Amino acid sequence: MFDTSVIYEGDCIEVMKTFPDKCVDLIFADPPYNINVKNTLQRPEGGVYNGIHDEWDSWTPGEYYIFTENWLRASRRILKDTGALWVMGTYHNIHIIGYLLLSLGWFILNDVTWVKSNPTPQFRGVRFCNSIEMLIWCVKYKGCGYTFNYQDMKEYNGGKQMRADWTIPICQGKERIKGADGKKLHSTQKPEKLLERVILSTTKPGDIILDPFFGTGTIGAVAERLGRKWIGIEKESLYIDAAIERISNV
Repeated sequence: MFDTSVIYEGDCIEVMKTFPDKCVDLIFADPPYNINVKNTLQRPEGGVYNGIHDEWDSWTPGEYYIFTENWLRASRRILKDTGALWVMGTYHNIHIIGYLLLSLGWFILNDVTWVKSNPTPQFRGVRFCNSIEMLIWCVKYKGCGYTFNYQDMKEYNGGKQMRADWTIPICQGKERIKGADGKKLHSTQKPEKLLERVILSTTKPGDIILDPFFGTGTIGAVAERLGRKWIGIEKESLYIDAAIERISNV
């Protein structure tokens, strides 16, 4: 057996190698999106939009593909046969992920669309506003006996069957983790409401949830609140410190 409520610092692929086979009930992955905005974007009113310039989202051609395949393989080994995997992405990476999932034998149950009620505008006016992100929900094998709390989610949704398009605001206000400079600490922090739906719909109390890209600990905070066990893996010590403080206050 291994510890839960723990954040492992390091590369997710290397850390997962130390885990036993079939040891977690759910994996939620919000990996780097392969975006890395190279140029400064100018807002229409003259201000500057700070996009994603983080080192952890810098890739050479082909490198992202190899990285994604490797962490998906590692995830498949440690996931229980009755477990499930959720992966997030945008048009920058979700098609790569979908292709690799099918190539590696995963069975896709749903693709869920997160509709952002307050998306970042398309400042340059050259494309439609990117107002959605995608979540792929999949299992290791068809007919594996995975968890889906259909009736609970119907009740959660006011007595109506929950659809695969979820309208939720982007992370903002008091929920957004800030650094010492008062600016957002993590460029892609996800709203707790989004993770709440993932956990409530596809896990049971006491289940073990792994997040291999833990960031500022959203999955850990929500899992703690909902009575699930969690494990995080994160490379950046700054994010780990923020996540520990955040979860300790749940």
